[in-house]
Amino acid sequence: MLGKKYCIGVKMVEAWPEERDGTPGCAIRYPDGYVSWSPLDVFEKAYFELADETGTKITQFDVNRFMYEIDAKQIDEKTTLVKCVTQSGFVQYESSSCVDPKNYGHEIGTLCGLKRIEDSIWKLLGFTLQWAKDGLKGEWR
Repeated sequence: MLGKKYCIGVKMVEAWPEERDGTPGCAIRYPDGYVSWSPLDVFEKAYFELADETGTKITQFDVNRFMYEIDAKQIDEKTTLVKCVTQSGFVQYESSSCVDPKNYGHEIGTLCGLKRIEDSIWKLLGFTLQWAKDGLKGEWR
């Protein structure tokens, strides 16, 4: 690497609660065995706890918990727009429309939009878990 660059990284760590000098935090074991400590608020901004105790899969609980804030609005006589803000602050939108306004139902439109968002969250969390477990492959320069 030549010069200053901005980089992003994803890694899987093992963590457990540990207090230091009266400050709540987490001890963190990295894949190479290195152990460090982080204040709880800093740790929670960097890491998302998986429900699966083996750390090998994403669960429905993880997907639901990652979908932080949901809002659905009727935007015309036959369309629902669903907005989901994730735990990372990433925002996703999906819409659902019917052919005839007489058949419009806000609840079903919301459920259809949420299902599409949920499917994409499964994909994105799976992508992140794969990166965290195995790192990056090959040349990227």
